[in-house]
This record gives sequence, structure tokens and C-alpha cells, in this order.
Amino acid sequence: MSSQAPITRFIPTADQFAWTFGGCEPVMRIRPGDVLDLFTEDAFGGRIRSSEDLPSQRITYPFINPQTGPFYVEGAEPGDTLAVHLIDVQPARDWAVSTTVPLFGALTGTKFTPTLQPALPERTWLYTVDTSTREVVYHALDSDFSVRLPLEPFLGTIGVAPAANEARNVLVPEAFGGNMDTPEARAGTTIYLGVNVEGALFSIGDGHYTMGEGEVCGVAVEGAMDTVLTIDLIKGVYCEWPRLEDDEAIMVAGSYRPLEDAFRIAHTQLIHWISAETGLSVMDTYQLVTQASRSPIANVCDANYTIVAKMPKRYLPEDIGWMGDTHDRLRRIGATVRSAYRRPDPPSP
Repeated sequence: MSSQAPITRFIPTADQFAWTFGGCEPVMRIRPGDVLDLFTEDAFGGRIRSSEDLPSQRITYPFINPQTGPFYVEGAEPGDTLAVHLIDVQPARDWAVSTTVPLFGALTGTKFTPTLQPALPERTWLYTVDTSTREVVYHALDSDFSVRLPLEPFLGTIGVAPAANEARNVLVPEAFGGNMDTPEARAGTTIYLGVNVEGALFSIGDGHYTMGEGEVCGVAVEGAMDTVLTIDLIKGVYCEWPRLEDDEAIMVAGSYRPLEDAFRIAHTQLIHWISAETGLSVMDTYQLVTQASRSPIANVCDANYTIVAKMPKRYLPEDIGWMGDTHDRLRRIGATVRSAYRRPDPPSP
């Protein structure tokens, strides 16, 4: 542990949250190799705490989905790729919430898909967290039914500043990452994001304690999160779209509308990545990906939809150092951190 950089614990104050990707001053400057322990508030800023609390009464748009960051990475320049390895992602509270929001979600009329039916009712569900069994407990509102679901924490939002000096709302996923809502952004995963501006300016947030594929109603089990991560910089290599890697698979996230374009982005990028790294022809890779890949739907409710193209490494040529073996190297750092790090106690009230 002594050979590793010190671990920086950062808890943002209310005035430090980012509400866009791009257009925000950094909250901290860091260097490749640094390890951060970050607190992220839930998507509602911690303001919804019971089934009586409704988003329309507690939230003022666009101040939803607060992000911790951005962080300025020393040496990051346009054309590089930022590698963010998630070492540990854990609930920061023993409760979480989910809601329905008027004119938002996959199965209701919205501003862009209007219908003559009225908006679905606004409701809030409070979930309790049982860390001893690694479960969250769903309680129905209109009956006494309850059921336990697996606690599978991940970050719904992780991204860098977009290109062309744009500032994008934190609800939007796109080539810079953002609100992708993929459960693959969990502990043990490395996320690769192309750097568009000096310093990269990456932020994280939108902790989810569990979520079904697609985030159908538009809101997962939303909760505050504690995330330990480390970052690295891959110079002179640019990922056009977010890439993800864990021990078992490589992935690409495509985010756009309509859904088939998100699908095309993710799979086209995955095929080109595999072909470039392995030497397989594009057509041979196309055939292999067609038969062996999986396509988990991350969200069909955000400003852009997200699909992940996921290819198991066991079906690919062996001894490929994906992204220069970055994931393997960061995974070893993560193992050292997990074995030695104890999060500081919170300050006394």
C-alpha cells in the first residue's frame, strides 16, 4: 500500500455539484494514478425521503442528477483517452427511492412522443437496504406485497466534457459518456472515455442500487453512493464512444435516438475495436460478434437511449492486451487498495 498514491476522500458541498458535462470549473486537479474516494448524492439530491415526497414538489428542473466533479486530469489533452477504473461502489445510505415522473419514462407519453392520454400518476417508492444479505426491499404502495431484490450498485452517470465546447445536461448520454445508465459501470469495470478538452473534466453520479434493463419507468432504485476509483491516461489513443472492460468482456456503449442507431453505434464500434486489436478482418469480426455478443439495453427513457454491445473475451484470440493492458494494470492497483483502505469516519455533526 505504501507504494500507492494517497487516497483522496472528496464529499462535495451543495454548491459544488455539476449540472452539465462541460461548462463547469473543476472542483479539483488530479494526476494519472491518483485514487479517489468520492461521495455522490442521489439523483434527487437527497430531497426525496418518503413515499409522500413527490419529484414535482421537491425538484426544480434542471437541477436533477447532481454530479460529483468535474475533475481536471493533469496531462489530459484532446485525442487521449481517460481510463476510469471503479475499485469499489457501495451504498452510502440504508435507503433509496424510485418514482414515476409525469411525462417521463418508456411507457408513457412524453414531450417528444405526445399522446391524448393524461400523464401517469406521480408516485414514490421507498426501498430499504439490507447490506448483510446484499438485497434491497421493494414495498408495494397499493397492497402489503414486498419482495427482496439483489443489491447491485452501479453508477448511472460517468463522463467527460463533450467536444466543441459544448455543455450538455447531465441527463443526456452521448459520445462523451454521461447518463448511460448501464449496470456494467460497477466495481471491477474500467471505463474508457475519449478526451475532448484539456484536463478531460470527468464527473460521476446517479448511483443506482439495482435496476432492470432499460430503466423502464425512467427511475432506478436511486441512492447516494461511495465510490473508490483510480484513473489513468492513454496518450495518443482516442475512443470515439465509451468503451468498458471487465475481467470477462469488452464492451461499447452507444447512445442516441432512435434505439436502432444506438445499437448500430455500439456494435460498429465494437467490431472495429476487435478487428484493430486482433488482426481479424472486419467481415470475420462482424460474423463472430453476430453470433457471440450480447446487447443489454441500458436505458430507453433518457434524452438519448443507450445500448451496450458486449463481447466475452473467451471467444476472442488469447493474449490480447486490450487498450494496452490498462484494465489488468488498474485491476491490480484496485486489489491492493481494497485490501488496505478503510474509509475515514464522517465528521461529527
